[in-house]
Amino acid sequence: KGTTRKVTPEALLEAINQVKPHFRNGGGNKMALYRKAIELGLLRKEEIAQTTFYRFIREHELLKDDSESPRRLAFAMQYANQLWQADTMFGPHIREGDQPAVQSKLIAFIDDASRVLCHGEFFLQENTTTLAGALRSAFYKRGIPEQLYVDNGPIYTSKEIIMICARVGTILRHAPVRDGAAKGKIERFFRTVRLAFLNRELDLSSLAALNRQFAEWVETEYNHKPHSSLGMKPIDRFGLDRGRIRYLPNLHASDDLFYVEADRTVIATNTFSFKSRIWEAPVLLAGKKIQIRYDRNRLDTPVVVYYKN
Repeated sequence: KGTTRKVTPEALLEAINQVKPHFRNGGGNKMALYRKAIELGLLRKEEIAQTTFYRFIREHELLKDDSESPRRLAFAMQYANQLWQADTMFGPHIREGDQPAVQSKLIAFIDDASRVLCHGEFFLQENTTTLAGALRSAFYKRGIPEQLYVDNGPIYTSKEIIMICARVGTILRHAPVRDGAAKGKIERFFRTVRLAFLNRELDLSSLAALNRQFAEWVETEYNHKPHSSLGMKPIDRFGLDRGRIRYLPNLHASDDLFYVEADRTVIATNTFSFKSRIWEAPVLLAGKKIQIRYDRNRLDTPVVVYYKN
C-alpha cells in the first residue's frame, strides 16, 4: 500500500532530469514535463498516469532545488546492530575467461554504531537474488539488525527483501528520495573503498579473486584499524555490545528464511503444482491455501510448506 508497482521515484526523477534540458533554464511546468517525457519515450501512459505523476512530484519533492540542502547533524545509534545502512557501489570491470568484461557491483552493509562492515560482496549483477544472497551472508556473519536503512531502488523495495526482513524481525526503512546524504556512513565507506582498496594492484581475473582480496582487506585493515570518530577499532566497538546481538540459528534451521514465497492451493487429491511438477502436500491440507518457500537457485530441492504461518 502506498507504493507503485510499475515506476519507482528514482526512475521518475531520472526521466525528469532528462526532460528538463528541453525547456528554457531547465524550467517547464509539471504538465509540460509529463508530456515531454511521454513524447521522448522515457515514460509510458500505461505505467504512470498524469495524476500519479503529479502526486509523485509532490510527495517526493522531485522538482526541489538541489541547492536547498537540509541541515545535517552528527548522529549515531547507541548500540551495535540497532541499525545497518546498505547500498550498492559500482566496482571494477571483471573479465572471466573469454567473456566480455562486465562491471562489478559491490553490495555492502555497515553498522551505524560501530562502523563495522557487516558484509560486503562484489557481484556481476545487481538484482534481488544477489541482494538476498548478500543479506543472508551478513545475517549469519554479524547477527540480525533491528533496522535496515536502504534507498528506494527496485531491489531494496522488492517483495522478497521485505519478506526476509519481516521473517527475521528487522524493520526495513527507506531513505528519502534525492537524499543520498541520509546514508552518509555507507557512502563514506564507499569512498574509503575507492581510495584505499580499488587503488591497489588487484587481481581482476575473476569475481572470486576480487572478493577474496576485498574480504582480506576488510578483516585485516578496515575493521581492525582505529576509526577517527570512534577512537577505537570498529571490531572492538562492535564487540562491546556482543551480549545484545541476536544471531540466527544454524544454517539448516534458518535457510528457508531467505527463500522466495508463493501461494498455492492444495486440490482434492492432496497435491499442488509448482514449476511444472506435481507435489504431494502434507496430509489434511486438501482444499487449503498454503504458502511455499523455495530456493530460487536450486529448484530441484524440496519446497517448504507453510499453513497459517
